[in-house]
Amino acid sequence: MPSAVRLALAATLLLSGTALTFAQDAKPQCGGDFGQFLDGVRKEALSQGMSKAAVDAAIADMHLDDKALARDRAQGVFAQDWRQFAGRMVNSYRLKIGKEKLEKYADVFAKVEAETGVPAPVITSFWGLETDYGAVLGDFDTLSALATLAHDCRRPELFRPHLLAAIEIVDRGYLKPDEMKGAWAGEIGQTQLLPEEYIKFGTDGDGNGTIDLRKDTPDVLFTTGKYIQSLGWRRGEPWLQAVKVPANFPWERAALVHKEPAANFAALGVTKADGSPLDDDKLPAALLLPMGRDGPAFLAYPNFDIYLAWNKSLVYSLTAAYFATRLAGAPPVDMGNPAPGLSVEETKRLQQRLTDLGHDVGAVDGIVGENTRDAVRDEQKRLGLPADGWPTKDLLSAL
Repeated sequence: MPSAVRLALAATLLLSGTALTFAQDAKPQCGGDFGQFLDGVRKEALSQGMSKAAVDAAIADMHLDDKALARDRAQGVFAQDWRQFAGRMVNSYRLKIGKEKLEKYADVFAKVEAETGVPAPVITSFWGLETDYGAVLGDFDTLSALATLAHDCRRPELFRPHLLAAIEIVDRGYLKPDEMKGAWAGEIGQTQLLPEEYIKFGTDGDGNGTIDLRKDTPDVLFTTGKYIQSLGWRRGEPWLQAVKVPANFPWERAALVHKEPAANFAALGVTKADGSPLDDDKLPAALLLPMGRDGPAFLAYPNFDIYLAWNKSLVYSLTAAYFATRLAGAPPVDMGNPAPGLSVEETKRLQQRLTDLGHDVGAVDGIVGENTRDAVRDEQKRLGLPADGWPTKDLLSAL
């Protein structure tokens, strides 16, 4: 699973470390002669206390990477509906290998959970989706890709701090320059963390004196656990639960932004997927209907927000969270019989129509995000339809 889509959370990274300095001060230099740009990077790295030998080694083979720039210009988002994406990603192979990994590294996972509170299936879900447990790490030259994206004037305030952090990885001796291979946007390792995350949360999980997120599994698991913990993981609490919703449910209350105690949903007839009563839980939850009222249904608890912090795409986040429940022993969710969704072009037509009606759907991009779903609910209510937020051909025709 290419992890460059995780740059959807990039704005949050501007709140930490070097990125904040750039946000407060003048923008870092970008564009112009690439050699002069690298001279500026060299001076900045040296001013941060990195050794001249490491900095020179890291910069020696940096070059402009046209492929990284092209990927940045044309990065895709999740246009598939949830059933298509989850069906493809949460497959029998990933479940089988994931359970084998849980057993093989049980002792390591136990230590990680004791220290961070993050359960093994949660870490393993990201591990499996991002790189198939380390099998697909990416083949972009990390240093050159980051140098290219930092030199480009589209988002230098995001990529320059990661470029400096990548040089620091070399300075600390974690990886040699020629070992730094990963995704096009600079993510490295088996769970595809960005260089600043590597530096901040990197942990020597097996005590061998270094931190290698490409090849050393204990390092990967500890580091990923600490990163997830930093996003606000709440120890001992659930993250997602498949549920059954009655036909007379007030569908407008099924929205990611609408959170209330799970007990309230129980009072409205929502049950566990097997029909048994929900636990009398005061935890806030949101009822998610990724395919509308006739498709699968989930209660998303506060820990689900960590998945959205990892990747803002609801399709990806819900898939990863569902994958983790399966690894934890939950049965497959009932996919139901949802009304067919719209094609990308039909979704763009719908978004344009909603925009014309005065709704803020964000970009007209063919992606059914939360803004589009909110607008759909409003129009469904106006038209006297069940307001489940799922855009269908009938709704498009009605509009």
